[in-house]
Amino acid sequence: MILDENFLTVIASASAFMIGAEIEGAAVMIFFRIGDMFEDAAVQKTRKSISELVEMQPVSVRVVRDGKEIDVGPEDVAVGEYYIVLPGERIPIDGTVMSGYSSLDTKAITGESMPRDVAPGESALSGCINMTGALTVRADRAYSDSAVARILELVEESGARKAKTEKFITAFAKYYTPSVVVAAIAVATVPTLIFGLPYEAWVYRALVFLVVSCPCALVLSVPLTFFCGVGRASKSGILINGGDVMDRLALTDTVVVDKTGTVTKGTFEFSGIHPHGVTEDHLLEYAAKSEYRSDHPISAAIIDRYGREIDPGEIGKSVNLAGKGIRTEVNGRIVHAGNSKLMEDIGVEPCGVHGGATCIHVAIDGTYSGHISISDEPKEDSAEAIRELKDLGVKNVVMLTGDNMTSAGRVAEIVGIDAFRSDLLPEDKLEILEGYLTVREGKGSLVYVGDGINDAPSIARADVGVAMGNIGSDSAVEAADVVIMNDSLRRLPEAIRISRRTRGIAYQNIMLSLGFKFAALALATLGLAGMWFAIFADVGVAAIAIINGTRAYGKLF
Repeated sequence: MILDENFLTVIASASAFMIGAEIEGAAVMIFFRIGDMFEDAAVQKTRKSISELVEMQPVSVRVVRDGKEIDVGPEDVAVGEYYIVLPGERIPIDGTVMSGYSSLDTKAITGESMPRDVAPGESALSGCINMTGALTVRADRAYSDSAVARILELVEESGARKAKTEKFITAFAKYYTPSVVVAAIAVATVPTLIFGLPYEAWVYRALVFLVVSCPCALVLSVPLTFFCGVGRASKSGILINGGDVMDRLALTDTVVVDKTGTVTKGTFEFSGIHPHGVTEDHLLEYAAKSEYRSDHPISAAIIDRYGREIDPGEIGKSVNLAGKGIRTEVNGRIVHAGNSKLMEDIGVEPCGVHGGATCIHVAIDGTYSGHISISDEPKEDSAEAIRELKDLGVKNVVMLTGDNMTSAGRVAEIVGIDAFRSDLLPEDKLEILEGYLTVREGKGSLVYVGDGINDAPSIARADVGVAMGNIGSDSAVEAADVVIMNDSLRRLPEAIRISRRTRGIAYQNIMLSLGFKFAALALATLGLAGMWFAIFADVGVAAIAIINGTRAYGKLF
């Protein structure tokens, strides 16, 4: 756009030289440049925290092929290949440690300062720094699906998404700048042509008017404020996908959360085996084999408890029944394993159900064979996160889960959630979410927090969708507006606080800039303000607004 703050500054400076006010003209240029320097310093400081993410991108990966170590590009590493990470190097691709013991610096990914110890069988997230020992890691994802690649993609997208406040400033400047140019011409010519007043005096007033009218404070400080806010969040392991998301997040008044993996740990432990008409070993064997091809955490817990080698040849066709369970052919027999809705669908009545835990019912060839009780404990910080949300004025905190009512009620009571809905399918969650979106009052935002594939539709539909990025599924992360990299629910109230602070600072800058600007324009028109006052009204207020905007990040100067 030609008619911007740079255009106004050039016109004012050139005209000042033309009427013999060389000192004032030079001062306009010098102080305008000083204002740019303030902005550059703030942007570079904030960008440093985001550029650290870019530095996590691996240049090469040391893979093991045919017994030899060779360096290849990260895109050339196949899922299942082994690679070596030496102390001081970053984990290049999400994987599982196969050999070696070490500590990982996860700060760049999760925002946590405490290193995490890893051993064979444990996960290693890309972007973390290997601190102490050499590791052999199996690549569990392609590089394009790893944490680092997802983070970089989100960061790149966030810069293009402007907050409503930023869009207002852009639209405002589009009409404001041409208007003040016309007004300045009127100030310079109308008093002389109509009333015969001295030409030089009114031209000088018009120049002062032009300098005062430069919208530097607005067009620089407001986008910078949101940029600093996004940078501050990323420093804490919270990826906010642009200023528009931050704007909506600041208005949060309803939070809807998934249970498993969001409020709870998502790591399941056996509570008991309850056979019906079969032995415990028989029930556990068929349950484990039916879950063999599933990657659900419950499946892993059952298979781990079975503790024996499973012959894939015994496993036939397996069908995942979303929100209900699984149907698998085992040794020529049809095994259904899942929740009570699955049993209802196949016409089987569960017997002797034990409450207080998640129940995996098993039916073999259409006959009920018992159930396995599995418990999933709340995360240590979930209760504190719910309390902080309520302290922030969030009116409604609701938990939705496909788990049974007894298990869901127990978790809700422990963490302090007042309302919950249980025994839900993915489409049920979306329907309930639509209901909240329809009946809500005021202009608040609804936030949905989840981690699984079944949460992706709700994450995408909410005003602000939040995904637990460490253990979250790819579809959940891709649908999300906010990604919490360390899977701690306490990061949500922190994200809301950062967003509210950022939005508040942006509005402070708008009020400061417009208030001072309009007062100074009136004084300039009346001849009560000279060029030095105009310079302060432009560059001085811009510098103040920029410095104030950087508070969204923290201490910069």
